[in-house]
Amino acid sequence: MDSAHNGFDESAPAGPRDHFDASSDAAALITAQGLVAGWTRAAEKLFGYAATDIVGRSVTRLLAEPEDPMRVAGIAEHCRAGVGWSGLVPVRHRDGHRIDVDLRVSGLFHVAGEECFLVSAHEQSRQWTVGESVVEGFLSRAPVGMAVMDLDLRYVWLNDTLEHFGGVPREQRLGHRLSELLPGLQTDALEGRMRKVLATGEPVTDYEYVGWSWADPHRQHAFSTSFFPMTDACGAVIGVCYMVADVTERWNARQLLSLVNEAGTSIGTTLDVTRTAQELADFAVPRFADFVMVDLLEPVLGTGGDGAWSGDAGPAAARPRMRRTAMRSVREGCPEAVAQIGDLVDFVPPPHDGNLLVHGDPVLIPVLDPSDVIWVAARPARAERIRDYGLHSLIAVPMRARSTVLGLTTFVRSLNPVSFGPDDVLLARELVARAAVCLDNARRYTREHTAAVTLQHSLLPHALSGGTALDVASSYQPADPTGGVGGDWFDVIPLSGARVGLVVGDVVGHGIAAAASMGRLRTAVQTLADMELPPDELLAHLDDLVLRLSDEEAERDADSRGIAFTGATCLYAVYDPVTRRCTLARAGHPPPVVVEPDGEAHFPDIPAGPPLGLGGMGFESTEIELAENSLFGLYTDGLIEGPDRDMEEGMTRLGQALADSGAADLAALCASAVRRLVPAPQPDDIALLLARTHALGPDHVVSWEVPAEPAAVGQARAAATRQVEEWGLGELAMTTELIVSELVTNAIRYAARPIRLRLLREARLTCEVADGSSTAPRLRHARSTDEGGRGLFLVAQLAHRWGARYTAHGKIIWAEQELP
Repeated sequence: MDSAHNGFDESAPAGPRDHFDASSDAAALITAQGLVAGWTRAAEKLFGYAATDIVGRSVTRLLAEPEDPMRVAGIAEHCRAGVGWSGLVPVRHRDGHRIDVDLRVSGLFHVAGEECFLVSAHEQSRQWTVGESVVEGFLSRAPVGMAVMDLDLRYVWLNDTLEHFGGVPREQRLGHRLSELLPGLQTDALEGRMRKVLATGEPVTDYEYVGWSWADPHRQHAFSTSFFPMTDACGAVIGVCYMVADVTERWNARQLLSLVNEAGTSIGTTLDVTRTAQELADFAVPRFADFVMVDLLEPVLGTGGDGAWSGDAGPAAARPRMRRTAMRSVREGCPEAVAQIGDLVDFVPPPHDGNLLVHGDPVLIPVLDPSDVIWVAARPARAERIRDYGLHSLIAVPMRARSTVLGLTTFVRSLNPVSFGPDDVLLARELVARAAVCLDNARRYTREHTAAVTLQHSLLPHALSGGTALDVASSYQPADPTGGVGGDWFDVIPLSGARVGLVVGDVVGHGIAAAASMGRLRTAVQTLADMELPPDELLAHLDDLVLRLSDEEAERDADSRGIAFTGATCLYAVYDPVTRRCTLARAGHPPPVVVEPDGEAHFPDIPAGPPLGLGGMGFESTEIELAENSLFGLYTDGLIEGPDRDMEEGMTRLGQALADSGAADLAALCASAVRRLVPAPQPDDIALLLARTHALGPDHVVSWEVPAEPAAVGQARAAATRQVEEWGLGELAMTTELIVSELVTNAIRYAARPIRLRLLREARLTCEVADGSSTAPRLRHARSTDEGGRGLFLVAQLAHRWGARYTAHGKIIWAEQELP
């Protein structure tokens, strides 16, 4: 059967067989019954049978050993499962000699409906024999150093490579120990491992170490060494063999990677520019250099400017001004330095100028020559230090990050005898690049933090006054720089009727956004408080405002740099010194603390309410009575969180700190309580507002019931005039008479019963007329021909300020006059 009939194309002549190419293997198709269905010319050549002699006959005639039916069945099942099979099989050539072939059954096919297996084979390769001279040449010229030591660890044999590594001739090594020849290596450790191999018979592989050798005494090399025992024919250990390879490049690359990774955790641990610069210098000495200087541009060290310099040529005054920010030396006190920390410097390695900072690459000076005319002429003081302290090699790397020029870092070697090389420039560049990013982050953070602190301080009240109703004091402590400026705020708002509004709040987040949001909310609270809204309604309006502002920010583009509200907490309280009642409501804020005159501290149970910005939920007011001389405290969560983050425990500590103070001055009490609860800086800001309550007694408050009839106007006017004169305020008698007349007349004419007149003498003289109507008063500007409508206009002209507030039973119109 020729190749056309059995399906194999063997038109190309057979060439030399490639051991790694199965295309020249003998191949055959074998049916499931063990008959040969296909035969290639390569098979003819291997087995000696022509296709006409073997096709259609049993394949067993080729086997040199009896057939094993179980094994054949197992191979067939493997192939049917798509796994295939391969192995070594002895076969018989046509001339009778035996051949060992590598046989592979690689596939299952169906030919004319019959199951067939594709079998390929090639003769097993002969083993290559190596002569003694070849082995000797291989050992001598191998790129790995090899040596044989006797039981006393003395050299018995070594190859040429090891002789080259150590720089010690073969004849000087033989019969001597390693420690006698190469003291620059870790000979004690190496010989210790050899003894361990002799004692245990266990090999030691890939032991890496660094050291010096006579072959290259000025450069440190890294070596990888393996040790294994030498045995005789009986298995007794007669010595130790070791192999060594120079892995300096691999070692340096690994050390470089390790150093860079370590720098990432050691440099930039804070957001302080000066500290980061010093961390760079501390890290590089002595790992990389013997002396390091970090010089930064003045704008980088300040809070303004972007730290960039154009690099254009110009007069000396226009060139960059740098200050020595950090330095470190292996010598105590950095005697090599010409400039000290904080000094102005303009050093760049000659002949370079300031353009190096903007556009230049790192400068490598492998060998510093203090007698070089460039150094002597341009930097005579530095040339003298180079000579005095043996500074012999230098790398200067410009510090740039995000297109911003920051300064220059200079690395110098003196005690380390190895000069800087190109690989060292790569490491220096990487170290400085990482430090530059950290410096730029610190610079940007410092600028933003300073702006945020300035903004926050400008928005917080500079002076607080509780009038005659309250003595007030406050303490504000910003967060530490790592936490960022927070959004805590507080305020004291004078209200009508000698009442005082107290507010404290905390905006979620940190930074300029939180400070600006705090300013918005503080302004809104002041505006809503002037509208005389009760605490629950004020918080509801404030919640609506936060929702509206949040929606407005959400509608802006993603690139918008607007300030988004993310929520806030707030507590608002109104204290009335006449009734000694305090009305409070809170929006997710911690409750106030009350210290009774007897020193007992407690926290009133006030509904918490939702934080501002959630919407759809109501707020509830609570009214409590405060004894005169009670201490009333509002605070933010930063004061009570503490290191344990247990707010209930923090509230207990706050109550104790205020209760133990006795009758201490409020300002001193504020400061001492904050120091006691927060002895160290923390990542959240802190606000504490304290108020000591007072009451307006009968000698400061007088009121009258007013009948709803016109004749009562005169009686009210006369009673008010007498009271004002009794208080010694005769200068205000006439204006008070006019104000009372207008307000009482309006109440009788337009409002409902009951009507009540009240005078209060405190920081101002206040006249109040209460009625049962909720109709809002309206200030009119009457025409010259109108007979009426000038009452409230007249009141507005005579009073310092006037207004109206609503109560559960009607409204109160009030007017205040400044005391003489």
